[in-house]
Amino acid sequence: MNTESLAASLFQQLQQGQGLQQVSQQLGLDSSQATQAVGSALPLLLGAMGQNASEPQGAQSLLNALQRDHLGSAGGGGGFDLGSILGAVMGGGGGNATNGAGILGHVFGGQTSQAAEALGQKTGLDSGKSSQLLAILAPIVMSFLAQRFAQSGNAGQLSQALGQEAQQSGGGIGSLLGGALDQDGDGQFGASDLLKLGAGLLKR
Repeated sequence: MNTESLAASLFQQLQQGQGLQQVSQQLGLDSSQATQAVGSALPLLLGAMGQNASEPQGAQSLLNALQRDHLGSAGGGGGFDLGSILGAVMGGGGGNATNGAGILGHVFGGQTSQAAEALGQKTGLDSGKSSQLLAILAPIVMSFLAQRFAQSGNAGQLSQALGQEAQQSGGGIGSLLGGALDQDGDGQFGASDLLKLGAGLLKR
């Protein structure tokens, strides 16, 4: 496994392609705003998924969703075609694979709006734009994970990689979200909070 974080790797791909430019245009942001916002949102999403996947059942549910809805959705052959994903997400096509709001609902439970508000406080975006940003990025993150992990069918490998992501994002998730997602009042957003949220990741 590459020691580079998943968030950093995906962010680099967004920078190299037209991803950041398309996101900035979609949200009406300048390039520096978009860079900062995406750079904050990716660790948040991947770290939250890491918390979900910290238990074997959560990791398997995530892997099942990647295999079912996202493997090959990115433009054939299971490859990660960023342009195709962005086009489908922003164009409203693609069903479950591009349903950003649906993915966020599974990742954050009923607390998506609080997550968006906390991201907005960190980045200066209003809650509407931070919500829209998370909804755009969530299917991209899922397709990126599918390309890396779905073909191997190894839930443990996925859980390990996302667990490292949750650690690398700092107390990142907890500090970014503050108390918004801290359901058990222990000052940290962790697996017990997700259980209280009823967020069995990506179960339908």
